[in-house]
Amino acid sequence: MKYVTERKIVIITRQTRADELARKFNNLTQAAYYVEAMGGDIGEYIEESNVYKGAVAASRARLQGLARVQQIDREHVPNFMFGGDDIVVVIGQDGLVANTLKYLDGQPLIAVNPDPLRYDGALLPFGTEDVLHIVRDVIGGRRPRKDITMAAAELNDGQRLLAVNDFFIGRQTHVSARYIIKADGKEERQSSSGIIVSTGLGASGWLKSVVAGAKGIAAIIAGCEMPGGAGAGAPTPAPPGWGSDYLLYSVREPFPSKTTGTSLIFGVVKDTPLKIVSQMPEGGVIFSDGVEQDYLQFGSGIEAKISVAEKKGSLVV
Repeated sequence: MKYVTERKIVIITRQTRADELARKFNNLTQAAYYVEAMGGDIGEYIEESNVYKGAVAASRARLQGLARVQQIDREHVPNFMFGGDDIVVVIGQDGLVANTLKYLDGQPLIAVNPDPLRYDGALLPFGTEDVLHIVRDVIGGRRPRKDITMAAAELNDGQRLLAVNDFFIGRQTHVSARYIIKADGKEERQSSSGIIVSTGLGASGWLKSVVAGAKGIAAIIAGCEMPGGAGAGAPTPAPPGWGSDYLLYSVREPFPSKTTGTSLIFGVVKDTPLKIVSQMPEGGVIFSDGVEQDYLQFGSGIEAKISVAEKKGSLVV
């Protein structure tokens, strides 16, 4: 079969909630019995799944004659070898876009909203009806892209991890994390619920929730002086764009005591990495983009350097 282009199209999908229930209970019939016994409605899950799979099938059918098409599930993305000329089409929610971008190296990503009635889709500008002409535009070099800044975490034991939205640094459980934080030439021992380090893309997600729940930080965002973490008296930065060349960090629920402080609680990470030294004998972790399975062990004595990653994502717009 002769294709329009030799470039390969890789479609990224994920399991639906109905698929996950069927896997947990061995089949959908047993899953339905459990859900309905608990007063739920399995029909909602099945309808959602049908809409999603219909969108995937429709998108794939539109692209079949254009190029070689390969479809892979989200769980295989970390180990998949993307070609340098691949065109990546993500069909799913915003989180699937973020979790795919960090495994790419400049390949264009086209994000498709399979179910506009259910998904807000801040990162999903296209529908299934758009996918053919968008891919044609990408092949012809006629489609603009937006650079997406990522964050990088590097540990002194050689481990490394990227994040498109944010890092969480803390404990796996709901107990206090203990560590030394180093920012802008200062350092402080802290006990807190953990640290969020956010990119511009992630600033509208978890970090926004942290800010909304912390009146002190909300006052800073509104125009007060930055705390010590960004330099006393430093101006408050504008909300970062997706391609902004800096990160923001926020400490969740810092606890003041005789041995722990609360002065380095919010700030900018730009030219100098944020450094954090773990004082957690067990359970310390750094995970990215809200995926707890995608993590680094962060035990006592390990130092993490958080900085803007050299690699950027490339989102087709």
